[in-house]
Amino acid sequence: MSGVARGRVVTLAVDLYDAQGTPLHGGGQSFVYLHGGYGGLPEALESALEGKGAGETVRVHLEPEQAFGDYDAALLRVEPRSRYGDGLAVGMEIEDAFGGDEPRIYTVTDLAEDKIVLDANHPLAGMALNFSCRVVAVRAASEDEIRNGKISRG
Repeated sequence: MSGVARGRVVTLAVDLYDAQGTPLHGGGQSFVYLHGGYGGLPEALESALEGKGAGETVRVHLEPEQAFGDYDAALLRVEPRSRYGDGLAVGMEIEDAFGGDEPRIYTVTDLAEDKIVLDANHPLAGMALNFSCRVVAVRAASEDEIRNGKISRG
């Protein structure tokens, strides 16, 4: 079996567009993932790729709930800037548990004189997306890759 299937490592060339066709991520940048529900891709995109072989292209439109979820305003926080010290910049990622919550990765989205805005939503949350994926290569995953649920970076 040489096509995309559970337990196979897949290399894709991916172009990503918003619902209006504006490129968000392009140039056919390579993405490698373990296929079969390991969290590497949205489930609906994995389903569309199932059975495809090297050289085949799949174009898929995903609504927010099929892609990276709806935007959740509860994952937005405004915190005192002094809590994080110097060297903050928009786009920087910070891990924080905020008093016992489960730790999350927050992206700094805005800085004010004494406040910082943190957002734990995926950057593409709330967006309908159009994917164009060309299957570049497919190989069998190793036992370690399957056991760990992620690919080995050799």
